[in-house]
Amino acid sequence: MPFSDYKTALVTGASTGIGAVVVERLAKQGLEVHAVARNADRLDDLASRTGCIPHALDITDTAALTAELRDLKVDVLVNNAGVSRTGNILTADEFAVDEQIAVNIQAVLHLVRLVMPGMVERDLGHIVNVSSIAGVYNFGGNTIYHATKSAVHTLSRQLRVDGYGRRIRVTEICPGRVETEIFGRLLGDMEEAQRRFYDGYESLKPEDIADAIEFAIASPRHVNVGHMELLPTFQVPGGLNFERRAD
Repeated sequence: MPFSDYKTALVTGASTGIGAVVVERLAKQGLEVHAVARNADRLDDLASRTGCIPHALDITDTAALTAELRDLKVDVLVNNAGVSRTGNILTADEFAVDEQIAVNIQAVLHLVRLVMPGMVERDLGHIVNVSSIAGVYNFGGNTIYHATKSAVHTLSRQLRVDGYGRRIRVTEICPGRVETEIFGRLLGDMEEAQRRFYDGYESLKPEDIADAIEFAIASPRHVNVGHMELLPTFQVPGGLNFERRAD
């Protein structure tokens, strides 16, 4: 579908990484882009570079989110915001569970709830959910992150059912390791995260994910790109563990 069919986009997690690049791309395509993130200074800088409209708020604050979007007609929604915490369910604390549920799935559900009815009414819209390979593959650690991203995976398919009969397209972008700040925030040390997760690896870049999102949105109006899995060439999911015990 040509970008000219759309007027307004909303991007969460927009202050840095994938979100910031997506804002830049959509703004260049002529859309009025509303950028949502908590960091007001970064949003203001992004606005000065792209002309986007900044919304400095916490997407887990449902009341603030509802008030901010009350009069906004969103044609393209990009649910990009996400958080992760180290450890599996055996080591997770209450905050790790609550934060990831609130950001990774609760806020996504509320955003869709707020903007999709307008899309249905206008018979036009595109929802892009950025999930993760953690939502479709199982590997050690980050149990809550896996669970929440799996919920986004299922939601993305369900939204197609909910929008049946209307020109509502839904795309799930499922990345592997992308060179963003998420691991730095996870460890609380950006330099250590760079050394541990990125140095020596050919990771994906935010621009790679933005390319995929741009491709999905720009596809002809009769085409719905439902699921895109993007991994670095040297990152391969899968494998099998089988512990042998004598007792």
